[in-house]
Amino acid sequence: MSNKLYVGNLSFSTTEDKLRDLFSQYGTVESVKIIKDEIGRSKGFAFVEMSGESEASDAAKNLNGNELDGRTIRVDLARPQEARPRTSSGPRGGGNSNGGERRGGFRSSGNW
Repeated sequence: MSNKLYVGNLSFSTTEDKLRDLFSQYGTVESVKIIKDEIGRSKGFAFVEMSGESEASDAAKNLNGNELDGRTIRVDLARPQEARPRTSSGPRGGGNSNGGERRGGFRSSGNW
């Protein structure tokens, strides 16, 4: 069992402070992390870590399906992150071995 919870279907306006207040009804909240995209917008889910397994279990049981900021939230025990293979194409992809550069002195505009 774990003391880390997944909280899904969050409103984009939900704050970490609001989640901390909600979950603190069931025990000590160790951390709250709303997951955000590369420009800082909420992705609509978060992880809440409680101080104990029984507190996390009680919070999940009692808060799953409740409404928060106009949305019905989903609360489950978090699963461990699965290992993903590393890619060599970098953070933005590109796929070719020269970092996305073209060789040959020209770029095609696509209009031949």
